[in-house]
Amino acid sequence: MSTQAGRRTGIGRRAGALIAAAAVVGAVTVPPAQAAGSARTRAVGDARAAGRAGGPPVPPYAFDGSARRIQGAASSLDAKTLRTGRTYRDTLEKDGKVYYRVDLDTKRNTYVSVVAVPEPGGKVEYGDGFEVGIQDNTGADCGHQQVDFGSGQYARPLAAYARRIVDPDSSGCQGQGAYYVLVERESAATSSPDDWELEIRYVTEPLLEQPGPTALPEAWPSGTPAPPAGGQQKRQGGAGFHEAVALREGEWRADIRPGQTLFYRVPVDWGQQLFAGAELGSGTEGDSVSNALTLTLDNPALGFVDTDTVRYDGKPATLALDPLRPVAHENRTSYQEATSGMRFAGWYYLTATLSPEVAAEYGDKPVPLTLRVNVEGSPKQAPPYDADPGIFSVTADDREAAANGATGTPAAANGTMAIVATAGIGTGTVLLLGLGAWTLLARRRV
Repeated sequence: MSTQAGRRTGIGRRAGALIAAAAVVGAVTVPPAQAAGSARTRAVGDARAAGRAGGPPVPPYAFDGSARRIQGAASSLDAKTLRTGRTYRDTLEKDGKVYYRVDLDTKRNTYVSVVAVPEPGGKVEYGDGFEVGIQDNTGADCGHQQVDFGSGQYARPLAAYARRIVDPDSSGCQGQGAYYVLVERESAATSSPDDWELEIRYVTEPLLEQPGPTALPEAWPSGTPAPPAGGQQKRQGGAGFHEAVALREGEWRADIRPGQTLFYRVPVDWGQQLFAGAELGSGTEGDSVSNALTLTLDNPALGFVDTDTVRYDGKPATLALDPLRPVAHENRTSYQEATSGMRFAGWYYLTATLSPEVAAEYGDKPVPLTLRVNVEGSPKQAPPYDADPGIFSVTADDREAAANGATGTPAAANGTMAIVATAGIGTGTVLLLGLGAWTLLARRRV
C-alpha cells in the first residue's frame, strides 16, 4: 500500500520567428552570474555528498537554468510578485516561512508548485517537510498541499503545489486581485540546519466553456495490468524535473546510486490510466535496509499524487503505486489526494530515490533498478477548454519524445511550459540554429 503519512490537501510573422529563436537560445543559455551561482551550489553539494558518503559524489539536483532568483518575504505585504509561466529560485531556512504574491483574474485556474531540495546527505526526521498554500487578502486558505519524507527518512527533493480554482459555486477566493503564496518548512530539532533550495513554478489552466461532470464513476478499472511487453530497455533517469527523461509504456532499466534520485516523465492523456512500479535487482545479500527505495508520482503541475517505499536486503525487491483512476477533469472534485491529482492530461513525473543507508551495508556503488510503466486505455476527447490548455494536454510531439527518451526542458512561454528535446543538442548547436533563422529571415526580407 502507498505511504501517505503526513500528506494533506486543501482545497508580424518575422518578429514571432525571431522571438521564438531567441526563446530557444534563452532556454539553454544561463547568465554568467547565475551560472556561477549554480556552479557554486553544485560544487558545495558535491563536496558535502562526497564527504558524508565517503565515496564519489552523487550528481546534484539539476535546477532549471532559466529560473530567476527571488527572495521570499516575511510579510505578505512585502511579497514579490510571481509571473505566470516562469520558474524561480529561492532558499528556505530551517522552520522558515516566506510569502510570494500572485495577481489573479477570474478567467483561469492557478497552480504554484514548489520543489524543495535539501542538501545531499543531510539528516531529516519523520514528519520533516513543507507546506505550500495560496491565501486571499483576508488570510483565507484557497488551496494547499503538505508533503514530508514519510517513512523514507532521507534527504531528497520533495514537490507540492498550491492551487486556486475558479468556481462560481464557491464563495471564497473568487475575486480578482492580489493573492499570496505561503511556503512553510517544518523540521525536527535534530534535523540538519542547512537551508533548502526552492524551485518555484507558476502555471495556469483555462476554464471550461461549459460545466462538465462533477460526479466520479463508482466503478473504474482498478485491477493491476500484466507487466508491459517488449522486454527490458536501458534508459537512465535525469537529475531533476527540468531534466526528467521521457518514458512510454515499457520496462526501463537504470542504475541508481545510494542517495541518488532519478527523474522520469510519462505522457498520460485524457481517459488513460497510469500504473507504475519499480524493482531493485539482487546483489550481495546483507542486513535489511528499511524503506530503501522510494517511488513518487507528481502530476503535470508538479503536485504530489502518490508514493511508496520498499526495503532491500540484497534480494530482488519490488513495489507498485496503488491503482490510480483514469485521468479526468472531474477527479478534482475528490478529497482523496491520489484521485484529485489525476485531474489533467500531460506529463506525469516519476522519481526514484535510493536511500544513502544502502551504501553503509552494500557499498557506495550502483544498484540495478527497473521501472515498469503501463499506460492503459485509449485517449479520450479533452474537456471543452475555452483556450489552449498548454501543458495540460498530450501532443504527437510528446508521444514521440516518450518513444525517443527525450529530456524535458520546461521553458516559460505565456503561462505554459514548452518541452524541448535536448538529447544530443548542445548550446553551440542551438546558437547556430538561432543565427541561421536570423539570416534566413533577413534574406527573405531582401
